Amino acid sequence: MQSRITRQKVREARLNVRLRPDLKDRIEKAASISGKSITDFAVTTLVETADEILERHQIAQLSDRDRDIFLTIIDRAAKPNARLKRAAKTHKKLIIK
Repeated sequence: MQSRITRQKVREARLNVRLRPDLKDRIEKAASISGKSITDFAVTTLVETADEILERHQIAQLSDRDRDIFLTIIDRAAKPNARLKRAAKTHKKLIIK
């Protein structure tokens, strides 16, 4: 009895969709070929698509964060090292005369 109640609680959320009859027929055919009920097929397909979209969004967020970190590092005033100072002196001697 407990497992029946648990299953009912898990499936309390509903998602109602209205669509054209030809689309419903395509979905029913695909579900049948997949060996799934229409509900299982729809839920599986919707969840997979939702996960892909959420993953792409997460990657985009990480990219934005990484870009911000990168730009912050670039904007910092770096002190020239010895090689850069020598290169600047050489440039002045050879180019800016």
